[in-house]
Amino acid sequence: MKEFIKNKMVFAGLLFIAVILIFAVLAPLIAPYEPAAIDTKNVLSPPSIKHIFGTDTLGRDIFSRIVYGSRISLSIGFIAVGIAVLIGLFFGSVAGYYGGILDSVIMRFVDIMLCFPTLFLILAVIAVLEPSIFNIMAVIGATSWMGVARLVRAEVLTLREREYVLASKVMGARAPWIILRHLIPNAIGPVLVSATLGIGGAILLESSLSFLGIGVQPPTPSWGNILMDGKSTLGVAWWLTIFPGVFILLTVLAYNLLGEGLRDLLEPRLRR
Repeated sequence: MKEFIKNKMVFAGLLFIAVILIFAVLAPLIAPYEPAAIDTKNVLSPPSIKHIFGTDTLGRDIFSRIVYGSRISLSIGFIAVGIAVLIGLFFGSVAGYYGGILDSVIMRFVDIMLCFPTLFLILAVIAVLEPSIFNIMAVIGATSWMGVARLVRAEVLTLREREYVLASKVMGARAPWIILRHLIPNAIGPVLVSATLGIGGAILLESSLSFLGIGVQPPTPSWGNILMDGKSTLGVAWWLTIFPGVFILLTVLAYNLLGEGLRDLLEPRLRR
């Protein structure tokens, strides 16, 4: 743990994540304005003391929208990754424990899913479903579990031959009990690293969908649709794209740094 804290890049990432979490939890106290409040007298105002990140084409305060948008972006990141982890744990542990034909069928299905570009697969599903926050969470989670399944399967293949697993079999323990009690807890390390990295990826993916207009719908603020609003005024109102873009960049980078730090902590052999 000391090595984890001493790593300045990881600590910086953890600190930025803490700031974003505070934004999300205390948004009504931190945001100086309502995120949807329209002020026609301050349309496209540049950054100032009154509006530190400026305003958009409707006079809405960008800083307030970014603060409230952190709730949406983080919620989608956490819940989508949670769904992906649950699906990946199920398929990966079952394939690794039982092996044989069942393992082959599951892993060929994983291979087929990996053949489809994630963004285009999500676009196809969203085209059928209504673009809402809950649908975005579910779709991102349901199309991002394959990497977790592969990690869990690889870990379970080695763990299932350990003495404590064999002892549980001899004592008559059922397969679900062995998987839940022994295999998944001991295979969770790589999954935590993958999930941490996946949160950043999910936030970036949601921002991409919202930027394309098929993600979180206005007036609900998310970093992606704030960025989309600034697309048409980039030449005259740079703050509409710079500030949400920087928050997306730093948040994804922070989760990637945290994931790397967790990997080094859980796998000391990978340290340089």
